[in-house]
Amino acid sequence: MVKKEMIAMLLAGGQGSRLGVLTSKVAKPAVSFGSKYRIIDFPLSNCINSGVDTVGVLTQYQPLRLNTHIGIGIPWDLDRNIGGVTVLPPYEKSANSEWYTGTANAIYQNIDYMETFNPDYVLILSGDHIYKMDYEVMLDFHKQNGAEVTIAVMPVPMEEAKRFGIMITDENRRITDFEEKPANPRSNLASMGIYIFNWKTLKEALLANSEQPGLDFGKHLIPYCHKKDAPLYAYEFNGYWKDVGTLHSFWEANMELIDIVPEFNLYEEYWKIYTKSEILPPQYLSSDSVVEKSIIGEGCEICGQVYNSVIGCGVTVGAGTVIRDSIVMNQTRIGENCELYKAVIAENVEIQDYVKLGIGDAVPNETDPNIYDHDLVTVGEKSVIPKGITIGKNSVVFGVTTQDDYTDSYLPSGKTLIKAGDKS
Repeated sequence: MVKKEMIAMLLAGGQGSRLGVLTSKVAKPAVSFGSKYRIIDFPLSNCINSGVDTVGVLTQYQPLRLNTHIGIGIPWDLDRNIGGVTVLPPYEKSANSEWYTGTANAIYQNIDYMETFNPDYVLILSGDHIYKMDYEVMLDFHKQNGAEVTIAVMPVPMEEAKRFGIMITDENRRITDFEEKPANPRSNLASMGIYIFNWKTLKEALLANSEQPGLDFGKHLIPYCHKKDAPLYAYEFNGYWKDVGTLHSFWEANMELIDIVPEFNLYEEYWKIYTKSEILPPQYLSSDSVVEKSIIGEGCEICGQVYNSVIGCGVTVGAGTVIRDSIVMNQTRIGENCELYKAVIAENVEIQDYVKLGIGDAVPNETDPNIYDHDLVTVGEKSVIPKGITIGKNSVVFGVTTQDDYTDSYLPSGKTLIKAGDKS
């Protein structure tokens, strides 16, 4: 039997509904980030940089692009004969077939996979955060304290603590109590959704709670272990960590990459972020182009002006076009004489000549004011915006649109234009 000290289980099934149309056709961990990366590249790179060479990736929602991206794990050096990376979708079992119904239920359904490695420890990760973390240091902390469960925590401002699961610890960092989104928090140590379990403890907790509907770590497994008086410890992490679960935090995290001295550096030699790269020609910038404080992916052709923006791979920007404070994802084509302000443009979009995005006064979005906010304009993948259209702030367009979809070539701020058949 194979023996691995620690294996990782990476939860990548999330729909990411707060990212709006960006995730209508793709799982959140597969969304482009920082030009050539995808969100899942960060936890996968952390694994290999931390010496964790066995990773089960649990997929569920729209897994195609995620599966294609991960493949057999070559970019992360996770193509191993023993271990490596394995994509674990829900599958049909003889008795009752079911989707993953909660974070811990997904792990429970893969007990057999974990069993094959007979691990001492299991690391539970989620696939939608941007950070660099050495899981080996966390494992050392876990061992030193004789913990059965270690939860990675991060200090947050006290006024924000009510948004998180909060851990209350003694002076040795042993967890004495925890509260899910407390109205009056007693501590500011927020759970990061990263756990190390002793395999024996995890297996017992999963089997004991397997009948719970929507089996979840925060709601069921951690309380169960706590009740049994298992030693639970909080491992404090103080590095950069960003939950890119909302459009605004996703936009913000991208914008932070282009600071002169970015708080989060994608290019550190000792902690590389690996990704699956297409073989593309270098960037082409025409003699009239201007690029300032931006990331430009490989294979781009830039004939216009790009300021303070993150541009994916294979993007074309026509002459006379000005792009500011925007994210443009892979293989998108932007015509000539366009203006883009605070736009988030998904992959394979076509924006024709003389289009203006992010113009006018801000008005709350009519259908999803909590998703399409902060003056952003969002365009879903494979959408087409015809020539000469002007679109306001806090708006969203998804689908192959034509002149007839706009009144007087205009979509006011706060409007949602999703063509039938593109919601699925």
